[in-house]
Amino acid sequence: MTRAFLGLGSNLGDRLGYLKAAVASIGDCVAVSGVYETDPVGGPDQGHYLNAVAELDTSRSARDLLELCWALEASAERVREVRWGPRTLDVDVLWVDGETVDEPDLVVPHPRMLERAFVMMPLGELAPDLAEGWTDPKTGGCHRRGDWDELTAGVSR
Repeated sequence: MTRAFLGLGSNLGDRLGYLKAAVASIGDCVAVSGVYETDPVGGPDQGHYLNAVAELDTSRSARDLLELCWALEASAERVREVRWGPRTLDVDVLWVDGETVDEPDLVVPHPRMLERAFVMMPLGELAPDLAEGWTDPKTGGCHRRGDWDELTAGVSR
């Protein structure tokens, strides 16, 4: 089994519901960070995101995890119209212990994670070793809304 991390975000519709449904569908999930509300980075004018990071203990490869990400996004009826545009669900492979990938559709570790507080702050909650020495680039607001279990307790998805 290998430690891996997925980043999740949503800024359309029932944001917390989409995140909760995605996490519930990840069979290998062992922990989820707190939930962060963040300003959108790049792309068109759009609403704030809710973001979290899920930790997995998995036998899946980075490629298998990417396919899982696509399936989770499809189940949330994500539509890809504009790069970095608004979305019901965005799921990215951030890190897979011992695995490095550099392919056109998959780069692991995620190539921009160190530039994004909405990735590194929740990732640091679960894996301080991966966030050690990281400094916030201060690109957009990012604040913790609360603990995962607390915020998702009454969410129906």
